[in-house]
Amino acid sequence: MDSSPDAPSLPVPGLPPCTREELTRLYREMLLIRRVEELAAKAYTQRKILGFCHLYIGQESVAVGASAACRPEDHWITAYREHGQAMAKGVSPRAVMAELFGKATGCTSGLGGSMHLFDAKVNFMGGYGIVGAHVPLAVGVAWALKMRKTGGVAVVFFGDGAANQGAFFEAMCLAQLYKLPIVFLCENNYYAMGTSVERASSLIDMSLRGLGVGMMREQFEGFDVEHVRDRVGAAVAHAREGHGPVILEAITYRFRGHSMSDPAKYRPDGELEARKKTDPLLITEHRLREMGADVAELQALQASVEAEAEDAYHFAETSPDPDPARLYEYTYAP
Repeated sequence: MDSSPDAPSLPVPGLPPCTREELTRLYREMLLIRRVEELAAKAYTQRKILGFCHLYIGQESVAVGASAACRPEDHWITAYREHGQAMAKGVSPRAVMAELFGKATGCTSGLGGSMHLFDAKVNFMGGYGIVGAHVPLAVGVAWALKMRKTGGVAVVFFGDGAANQGAFFEAMCLAQLYKLPIVFLCENNYYAMGTSVERASSLIDMSLRGLGVGMMREQFEGFDVEHVRDRVGAAVAHAREGHGPVILEAITYRFRGHSMSDPAKYRPDGELEARKKTDPLLITEHRLREMGADVAELQALQASVEAEAEDAYHFAETSPDPDPARLYEYTYAP
């Protein structure tokens, strides 16, 4: 799974272990993302959500673990599989679901849809539909954070497919040259659309791409939310302290197709079932039980999540459509 002996590696460990209270909160966040996404899938089949819809189911530990390692002043930017990342950064389930429905109460007023969630109030700088094209934008955000001396770090999420794009390499070169406060976080879920990582690249540890510019790097398994929190915590601290950027690769796995229109026939027989044994929710629930959580406590938590997810669905369904008069409102700056 790893790595050249010459690769500069991050300090170990990054953060202290989670308390039971914190781990319970992280479990709840992951479960809420899972249930909102499952309801979004239901709405899509009923044509209440139109266009593209890329679900994050199976990868929740990466976004939630990263969120636990970051501060409010840190800025996130990501690609189009961003519903879970938006919620982990603080966008409400109501605002996310309403945006998926194309309603005026959505986080981008119903004008962005699934691939273009955005909320400046929580420093979630958006999802973008062009593969890899958002990575240079993240470098611009990191430049601004450095110039303004905010103490914030930019975190950019991208997939293994984006790590083969030219814009990605150019962004890494500039980030390292100027020692910008940015963490490049590759979520390697094994497939760029339907193409497996082995068929697309001779190098399958995408963090090693950082060696070409002398960047600190690390690959790790991203199924355990506490481990993600620890490794992203180490990377964010390195960047925040002025030591320059870090590239991480979190090994993860999506349980659904690339988008709602993808039946995922390209997976080898048995692969999905095997990967579901490392479901982040199962791992965290098992640890909570080891820490003393009982069945009644977990059932109460699951019921509260179900109520919040259903509330978001109902809110989206009953919210008003956008006013057509506002269609071009955000085309140009005032």
